Amino acid sequence: MKPIDRRNFLKNSLLGAAAVSLPGHQALAAQTGARNAPAVNSSPAPGIIDTNVNLFSWPFRALKYRDTNALVTKLKKHRVIEAWSGSFEALFSKDMSGVNARLAAECLGYGPGFLIPFGSVNLAWPDWQEDVRRCHEVHKMPGIRIYPGYQPFDLDHPGMEGLLKMASERGLILQVVFGMEDPRVHHPIINVGPVTFGPLLKAAQGTPNAKVELLHFSGSSQSEDLSHFMMETNTFMDISRLEGNGAVGRMIGSITGLPSARVPVDRIVFGSHAPYFPVETAILKLIESPLDALQLQAIMHGNARRLLPRA
Repeated sequence: MKPIDRRNFLKNSLLGAAAVSLPGHQALAAQTGARNAPAVNSSPAPGIIDTNVNLFSWPFRALKYRDTNALVTKLKKHRVIEAWSGSFEALFSKDMSGVNARLAAECLGYGPGFLIPFGSVNLAWPDWQEDVRRCHEVHKMPGIRIYPGYQPFDLDHPGMEGLLKMASERGLILQVVFGMEDPRVHHPIINVGPVTFGPLLKAAQGTPNAKVELLHFSGSSQSEDLSHFMMETNTFMDISRLEGNGAVGRMIGSITGLPSARVPVDRIVFGSHAPYFPVETAILKLIESPLDALQLQAIMHGNARRLLPRA
């Protein structure tokens, strides 16, 4: 028997599992009583809205899909129909206006209608309000992304409440990034402190209509704080940092015998953290969690579409 290498084994296993996990195939399998759903279904498989992608180069190592065209091709291969994209440049640059302009141009040049630019502001630099205005009025971005810890501020910054209010008034989504990589592999020249969750809850309570999404959040905050935060209007969380067997199922409370949900399923969205993480990693999290067809559809695209309706 010809041996199969690990790369091909994982690739084939992922594609096969994804096929039978998609809602259309689950429904067909239930109707026919078949042990395995067929690989091809007459109805198109639902697409994925990836709410956590970054463009350009990670400053500390060369990522495989750092080229935007290659990243777009990779995402589309895995049924991603829309990718909300920030910029790695926003982590350390002081020229936020230039960062946002380059991001807008890159999205328009390589993925119009597919790459959705999310600009960034830095509360530690002056005139961040003007950066918000440009993102909204000049670049027509639907949201902004902040990187506390990498950008030199924490969520107890006095400008947070103003940022939330400004984003809410303009109908913008505020994505709050709680990390980019495991602190154990940080380059020694940088010192990224932990991001405290509590102040964000307080700020969100002051602007209950603000659209807030937690990106790369581990869910490690106190259960009561996280549950309370998710009960606020228009708050969501992506799956990119959830770890462990059945992590998504455990978070939404779909595993029998475990504590109740910390986050309702209608507040969980797909996020891959690509290209730093392979997009396959996030897909596998859906496959190995006990999710039914409606839950899969909600996480893959339904919840994100409620957060950002498209004409």
